[in-house]
Amino acid sequence: MIDELIDPKMPPEKVAGGFQFTEGPVFSRRGYLLFSDIPPNRIMKLENGAVSVFRENSNAANGLTFDHQGRLLTCETGRVTRTEKDGSVTVLAKDLQKPNDLVYAIDGSIYFSDLPAGTVNQITRRGEVRVVARDCARPNGVALAPNQQKLYVADSGRRNLRVYDIAGDGALKEGRVFGELQSEAKGAPDGLKTDEEGNVWVAGPGGIWVFDRNGKHLGTVETPEPPSNCNWGAGFRGLYITARTSVYRIATKVNGTRTY
Repeated sequence: MIDELIDPKMPPEKVAGGFQFTEGPVFSRRGYLLFSDIPPNRIMKLENGAVSVFRENSNAANGLTFDHQGRLLTCETGRVTRTEKDGSVTVLAKDLQKPNDLVYAIDGSIYFSDLPAGTVNQITRRGEVRVVARDCARPNGVALAPNQQKLYVADSGRRNLRVYDIAGDGALKEGRVFGELQSEAKGAPDGLKTDEEGNVWVAGPGGIWVFDRNGKHLGTVETPEPPSNCNWGAGFRGLYITARTSVYRIATKVNGTRTY
C-alpha cells in the first residue's frame, strides 16, 4: 500500500511559487534544487528556502539531471547539453526536435526522450547519438530501474507507461506496457522516477501516481496543482514535485534510485 511509502497525514508542502510552468527538478549534491521555468526561458535555483535565477536564456530548458561528476545535463529546444564546471556549455546532441526528459546511466550514457519526434534516444559514452525506441506515441519522462537493467518511459500519447530491457550495449529491447494511467481526470503521464524498492513515481492526472515493481497502481499522492515532474531530494530521500506555478515536497519512507 502507498501508506508504506509516505505518511498520508502529511500533504505536499509548497516550497516555492510564483512561476509560469515548472519542470525538470533535480537536487544537487551541493545542497540545492534546480528546476526549469519554461516560458520565462530560465533555470531556477532553490537553496535554503531562497529562490534565485541559475541561468537566463536557457533555450527553453525542460528536463534536467546531473552526471557522475555533478555536471548539469539539460534537455533544450533542438539539443541536449552539458554544463561544464567552468560554466561553458557542451552540446552532446543536436538537430533534434524538442528533447523532453533525460536520465544518466551508470555506464556513462544518457537516455532522453524527444516527444514530438516520438523517439527515445541514447547518447553513448563514446558520444554517439542513436534512436533506441520508436514505439511510443509521445515519449515523455524517462527513468532507470534501481538495478539499471530496465528503462521506464511515460507515453503521454497513449497515457501509459512502457518498460524496456536494456541490452549489454545499452540498446533497448522487449518494450511493453508496464502500467496504465487511464483516468476521468484530464492529463497524461509526464515525468517519473523510481525508488530503491522498484516502485515507479509518475506525475499524472491529479497528482503523483505510484506503481509497484509489477505495475500495480498503489495509490496517488494528490497535489494542489497538476504535476509535471518529480525528483528525489537530499540523499535521494523525499520527493520534490514541479507543478505548474509551484514546487512542492513530500516526505517519503523509501530512498530514490541513485543515478548520479
